[in-house]
Amino acid sequence: MLLQLKNIYKNYYQGNMEVPVLKDINISVEEGEYIAIMGPSGSGKSTLMNIIGCIDTPTSGEYLLDDNIINSYKDKELSDVRNKKIGFVFQNFNLLPRLSAMDNVALPLQYAKIPKKKRKDMCIKVLSMVGLEDRMDFKPTQLSGGQKQRVAIARAMVNNPRILLADEPTGALDSKSGKQVMDLFDKLHEEGVTIIMITHADEIANRAKRVVKIIDGELLEGETDLSQEVTEDE
Repeated sequence: MLLQLKNIYKNYYQGNMEVPVLKDINISVEEGEYIAIMGPSGSGKSTLMNIIGCIDTPTSGEYLLDDNIINSYKDKELSDVRNKKIGFVFQNFNLLPRLSAMDNVALPLQYAKIPKKKRKDMCIKVLSMVGLEDRMDFKPTQLSGGQKQRVAIARAMVNNPRILLADEPTGALDSKSGKQVMDLFDKLHEEGVTIIMITHADEIANRAKRVVKIIDGELLEGETDLSQEVTEDE
């Protein structure tokens, strides 16, 4: 098992009042799975994403990644997990505007202290993978929305992470660019990448092989395995 969340609770405080956000979350993800976590605004899906991505920690419960208890880690250890094991793709790209596509993709490698020559080779490989070998020196302002998101995906993949974690990855894109980005996620999944997609949209969730719904901080019982439905149709 690649990832397990066991009895995860997350509470925040507003003044002296404790506000529950996640309530007894239990979920397991196998290596190579493509899973969508789907829910409306305010459902707790972003908080759940932050815990999976080691950006936030649960109030209680246990998070295991590669059989390691992640929520016992200190800040430096969590930073290493984020850098080496999890690739992030955000709705608004989170690219640095003054850097080229190449330099944006190289950032995780710099943090990992990869030598400069090796960094360049790794960046060229992933930018070619996402079809941007002719845009490596372009800055974000010179790229379309879809191209920016492909740069962000290349940055997320450059360290060969165990998990690709995508938060509403087509939310800032037009329908054509969104389809191209989702086609790229399909390709990555076919190559064995583990993908966890956070979304509120049916058409995005339906690309995944498994859909889990979160409502008011609780996962709905009976996770939907769409791959079975496809098999039946065939």
